[in-house]
Parts: sequence; structure tokens; C-alpha cells
Amino acid sequence: MIDAHSRAWWRATLALSLGSFLVFLNLYAVQPLLPELHRVHGVSTLVANLAMSLATLSLAAALLVFGPLSDAIGRGGIMRLTLLAAGGLSLVQGLAPNFEVLLSLRVLQGFVLGGLPAVAIAWMGDEFERSAMLPAVGLYIAANSLGGIAGRVIGGWVAEVAGIPASFLTVGSLTLVGVALFWRLLPSARGFAPRRFRLSEALGDLAGHLRQPDLRGAYLLGGLNFLVFINLYSYLTFRLSAAPFSLDARWLGLLFLTYLGGTLGSSLSGRLARRAAPPTCMALGTLLLAAGMAMTLAPSLAVILVGLTLAAFGFFLAHSMASGWVGRRARRARGSASALYLVFYYLGASLGGLWLEPFWRAGAWPGVLVGGGLVLMVTLTLAWRLRRRAAAEPSTQGMAEASASSPQTSARRSERPQADL
Repeated sequence: MIDAHSRAWWRATLALSLGSFLVFLNLYAVQPLLPELHRVHGVSTLVANLAMSLATLSLAAALLVFGPLSDAIGRGGIMRLTLLAAGGLSLVQGLAPNFEVLLSLRVLQGFVLGGLPAVAIAWMGDEFERSAMLPAVGLYIAANSLGGIAGRVIGGWVAEVAGIPASFLTVGSLTLVGVALFWRLLPSARGFAPRRFRLSEALGDLAGHLRQPDLRGAYLLGGLNFLVFINLYSYLTFRLSAAPFSLDARWLGLLFLTYLGGTLGSSLSGRLARRAAPPTCMALGTLLLAAGMAMTLAPSLAVILVGLTLAAFGFFLAHSMASGWVGRRARRARGSASALYLVFYYLGASLGGLWLEPFWRAGAWPGVLVGGGLVLMVTLTLAWRLRRRAAAEPSTQGMAEASASSPQTSARRSERPQADL
């Protein structure tokens, strides 16, 4: 097992963080282009949003495939090949002749982008010591936010200078370079114990995860928070592209530099987890997300940017905690447990437009905040319930975490004192 902050840990964490960066570079490069797609193709805001929501929806579906599959055939090959396919599809999107073809390619790309998120945290669980997991997950999720920032900034600036096709071609080229580096950095797996894939067992594992209340609560919390957060930015691009702000795609891309607040939140999550229970940190992150949202009501662009930075910090703090919670609390089939968390996560992103669009039409930006606030009230309740459960069963947490490991890992850990678990 790889110890925290060892040379092997840094190499593996760097590889997985790079892979995470590339996934979100490709997924979110289209987001600052939504107002331009709305204008050029003459489609509604809801239809323009399909360029984002269909990709995240197909990504969610892919997680149900790649997660259980990785428990049977391994995780490294899935991550390498799907990243390569994602880069190639970005290049092809640059040649799309119309909006319908672009949407079809986004659906396909969303599916292959699901390969790495479905298995990366499970790979860590196979290879890392328990003490090495939380800081690695924090850095990995910080790379999510950096990839999202880069995709939006690069996508917006290149599109403004050279057009939308050039934006996709640039992102695709950068991805292929990054994949070559990822291929070299990712170490060979040593702790993975394959399980023969059986559909009935895979479905049984998924059902078992859903029956486990502490996993189910984290799934819902992650999905509902992301429903609010990602669509907050989508609708804000429509608000800020109109008067009185009238920002073009280049400046809308820079708007996503506020994700750096999320990078900080993810990076600090490991430290915060040593001071407070993960569900407490999930609740804190949700409250900060709500506070940041409220600040965006201001007519000042500077205040809006501060609010978005605070919202990003809170969201990624809660996301890091919920994701790590699932990785530690799953009793078996950790790959499918982590994948199911991300299914809820991206399903929330995909359905957010359907939930918030009526609020947008009825009340514009204040309406979006009302719709988002209603959802955050639910996630705060979920965090409170997870906290109560964790407080009620302190003696069983270590047993659950030990049984979540692969058979080889569990055998190694069973030799240690219970207090060390």
C-alpha cells in the first residue's frame, strides 16, 4: 500500500489529478459558449443548455458501466483509453456542421469522459493507505476545478478570437498531449483484486449501496448540490451576456476563474476533516454555497465574483467530503460505490436545467436563486442526518471502512490493531 506523501504517492496523485484535469477541460469548454450557441443557432436557452446537460447525462450513464466493469478487469486501462477517445472527440467537434451533430458528439464524448471519474477514487482505495486517501482525494478534486477553469477560459477566449470550431480543436489538441503524459505517469496497479463480472452481482452491489443510508445520503447531497452549483454558472452566463453587463464569450470564460475558490476548498478538505466530522464539513460547505449565491444578487460585477468564489469554495468542500465519505464507508465493490456517487452527481447537473428553467422564466436571476435555495434546504437536512448517524455508530465506522477494501487489502489491514483503523 502506498503511504501518504511518498514518492509513489506523489506520482500516482499527479497522474490522477492530470487525468481529472483533462476530463473537466473537455466537459466544460462549451459552457461559456452557451449564449453564442443560443444566438448563432437560434435555439432557446434550454436547448442551448443541452450542450452541457446531455454530456453530463451520458457521463452519468457511463459511470454505471465503467464502475462495475473496473471491479472485474482493472482500472488503469479504462482511464487511459477513455481519455484518449475524449481528446479525439473534441477534435471531431471542431468539424461539426450543425448544432444537432455537435449535440450527438457531446453525448458520445460525455460517455467516454465517464471512464476516469468512475474509477479514479476506487484506484486510490486499492493502492493507498487509508491515511493517504483524504489528501489524495482533495488534490484530485482540486484538479477537477482547475480543469473546469481551464476549459472555460480556453474555450471562451479561443472562440472569441477564432470561432467556436477553433475552440474545440484547441481543447482536443491539449488533451492528447496530456494523455501521453498521463499514460507515462500512472503506476501499475498492485493492490487490485479482480472480481469476475456478473450482471446480477453488479446490480446487487448497486442495490446494496442504495440500501446503505450513509451512502444514500451522500449520493443525494452530492447530486443536489451539483444541480444548483453547475447550473448557477450556466444561467449566470445568460444574465451577464445581457445588459447592463454585456460580457462576450472571452470575459464569460474568465468568470470561471472563481472556481479557484473550489480548488482551495478541495485542497483544505483533508485538514478540515481532522478537525470536524465529514458530515459537519458537508453542512458547512453547503452553507457557504448558499451565502455565495445570495451575494450574486448584487448589481456589482465585483461582488458577484466574490460571491461565486465563496460558492465554489463551499461546493467543492462539501463535494470532497461526500466523495471521500463514500470511498471509506462502502462495505464492498468500492468501484461501483464511487461510480454510483458520481451518477447522482452528474444526474443532478443534467436535471438542473429542467428544475431551474421555470424559475428563470418566472423571475430571471432572483428566480434561479429561489429555486436553488429550495434545493439547498434539502441538502442541509441530509448533512444533518448523516452527522447524526455518524455520531450514533462510532464503533462501526472502522469495521465498515475495513470491509470496503479489496480482499487482499482487507487481509493486510486486519493484521493491524483496531484503533489504527
